[in-house]
Amino acid sequence: MIEILDKNSAKNTKTFLLNTKNTTYAFTVLESGHLAHLFYGAKCDFGLDGVKATEGINKYLAGNTISYSSEYSNIGLEDLALEVSTIGKGDIREPQICLTNIDGSTSNDFIYHDYELINGYSSNGYRHLTCMPEAFSGDEQLIIKLKDSQRNIYLELVYTVFEDTDCITRRVRIINKEETFIDINRALSLCLDLPSKNLSMMTFTGAWTREMNVNELKVTQNKIVNSSFTGTSSNRNNPLVILKRKETSDFYGEAYGFNIIYSGNHYSCAQANGYGKARFVMGINPENFDFRIEHDEIFETPEVVMTFAKNGLNNLSQNFHEFIRNHIVRRTWAKKVRPVLLNSWEACYFKFNETKLLNMAKKAKDLGVELFVMDDGWFGNRDNDTCSLGDWDVNLKKLPNGLKGLADKINELGLEFGIWVEPEMVNVDSNLYREHPDWAIQIPGINHSEGRNQRILNLTMEEVRDYLVARIFDMLSSANIKYVKWDMNRIFTDYYGINLTRQKEMAHRYVLGLYDIMRRIVEEFPDVLFEGCASGGNRFDLGILSFMPQIWASDNTDAWCRAKIQTGYSYGYSTSVIAAHISASPNHQTLRNTLQESRFNVAAFGMLGLEVNLSDLNDDQIQLLKEQIAIYKKYRDVIFDGDYYRLSNGEETEFGNCVYEWICVSKDKTRALAFTMQDKAVANQPNAWLRVTGLDDNKKYHFFNMSNKYEIKHFGDLINTVSPIHIKPDSAMHRVIGKLKKMDGEVEDMVVAGSLLNNCGIRLHQNYAGTGYDGDVRFYQDFASRLFFIEEVVDNEND
Repeated sequence: MIEILDKNSAKNTKTFLLNTKNTTYAFTVLESGHLAHLFYGAKCDFGLDGVKATEGINKYLAGNTISYSSEYSNIGLEDLALEVSTIGKGDIREPQICLTNIDGSTSNDFIYHDYELINGYSSNGYRHLTCMPEAFSGDEQLIIKLKDSQRNIYLELVYTVFEDTDCITRRVRIINKEETFIDINRALSLCLDLPSKNLSMMTFTGAWTREMNVNELKVTQNKIVNSSFTGTSSNRNNPLVILKRKETSDFYGEAYGFNIIYSGNHYSCAQANGYGKARFVMGINPENFDFRIEHDEIFETPEVVMTFAKNGLNNLSQNFHEFIRNHIVRRTWAKKVRPVLLNSWEACYFKFNETKLLNMAKKAKDLGVELFVMDDGWFGNRDNDTCSLGDWDVNLKKLPNGLKGLADKINELGLEFGIWVEPEMVNVDSNLYREHPDWAIQIPGINHSEGRNQRILNLTMEEVRDYLVARIFDMLSSANIKYVKWDMNRIFTDYYGINLTRQKEMAHRYVLGLYDIMRRIVEEFPDVLFEGCASGGNRFDLGILSFMPQIWASDNTDAWCRAKIQTGYSYGYSTSVIAAHISASPNHQTLRNTLQESRFNVAAFGMLGLEVNLSDLNDDQIQLLKEQIAIYKKYRDVIFDGDYYRLSNGEETEFGNCVYEWICVSKDKTRALAFTMQDKAVANQPNAWLRVTGLDDNKKYHFFNMSNKYEIKHFGDLINTVSPIHIKPDSAMHRVIGKLKKMDGEVEDMVVAGSLLNNCGIRLHQNYAGTGYDGDVRFYQDFASRLFFIEEVVDNEND
């Protein structure tokens, strides 16, 4: 856990070792009082000998560098691995803390003052965040207290250790003991200096419907920045960041992972110096940020989560997954598998009434769906997206019996009932805006930039927060509502609140206001399943997950796009928090036609839902969907809580196509669900192999797939190679034959050793390659996929 070594008690030069199950994090106090980082990596026996071996203070400074002071003339901050960094005193790298002091200067010099060690999360001395979510159930907490050498300004560096998940959180408290105010220009939560050799930075970027694309850049003396300025954590740049060695892959090598428990503008930067060290910082975006604290006030930064893995990126991802499951997601749904749902949005958009919704719900119940969700369009005059946001009064033309009447009828069918809301927004064409235009974020007298015909309510105002909480309380109390989809469909543009005198505090105060609202609501309704959404993945972050146990990953439900998106999320987020739906084909975002098999297979690696008009499906599609939902229910606990591995992450094969392969293995290694998908079929490539990981080498497993049948229409004109008469493709006769005759898909069914599946892999049935097709050949065309089920076989004779 946390060890403290005294190097020389007379000079108060201590070393702090933060140990998790598999990692060690070490830093020391130099004689100058600065905190020098020593090591972060695989667990090791450090001791005082380790301190001497890693401290690394040069006897002479390099040319053109700055000596910290005459007393410590050989110390140059530019070439020290520091635990905290500021402007001034010679450290010219990316700073962590930037203050404007009362004399207008921006130089600060924080020196070690004291420490406090707290055992156990429930201790009275535990430093809890007051206005933001934090990870819970930490094992130990270390507070390092520093003081500016010339001013009455204090820093507390707060470290919390989560031993079993190999995670450590870090944050900062700035305490003003000056006689007057200070202005905080930058307050990042983390500063970490590491050896820069062969170090790369992975980020996850995108846009609406194109979230979580993986990028990798080598860390050099040029800055690499990952940040958002949308007012949200953003789909443009998710806050998840990974630093990895050049040779690191999913299965091999060292990697460091970072994420922030925050839902607003974030900032990360990696940069090497000229002496073989790399600095990484993370926290609130300093762009357009300036926060004033008066005498005796404290400013707290959000928590940053960091983890280290020596056995590749899958190892790193699993650390994050367990951390989210055990220390972020809370309340009723933290350990409870989620219901299969049907959402009305893509089925009918704004065009619905109670009768139409009930017909959808009846069909859904017959399929095995457990929760029916009514999306946008149920309130005010909401027949399109130009009006009524903010009013939240039921549209009695669509729902003559109100929310309660609909919910009761849904419940009578045996389904739970859920609803869509977008509380943070207001339309100009709404009663709320007409009554309270000053509640919107907008600059008086200046034309406002619109997004989706709506504006953002000013959550820094207490009366706005109270109004929203009261309306949502009323709504959730009015009917048996068990699920809420909380949406946010525009980003910030003009940061301004008429109630604020310091407008550069707006973005952060908004996030604090949002957390206040969410906390009050989820604590009042702990049994309601809340799902976060912000145009899909525009606010997919650990802050939202602290209140809402799952997030809609993307408005893009195309199976191939989702395979890529969900792979991106998997680097830092568990499958248990990713909401994924089966939608129509052609897809509404890409117009791509994809087999129902693939649409289900991808969505099965998340919290499953449907986003399709069931009335448009034929009998075969309905039956297949019913079977798929039953299969999902059988394995959803594995998806919810199992160990996830990326086997192939979309890279191009030697044949020019791209392949995704995943597996989730139950904790006891008795069951697993494996997935494979390609983007395009390759001519004359019959061979298909699958090698998995994570199973028990010493167990035997039944390996099988879900048998499918395929319509003859997929084979086009090939039907005429066996037909005694010519059949025109897509003709009436072709369609009749297609209904009567289905082509059998291949059946994989074998019992093999776990060691074979893990270390060798197995040959699957051959792919169709143009020379023949029957039930022993895989129908594996563009965007085809397969699920494979793996179950332990118990030898009864040996029991």
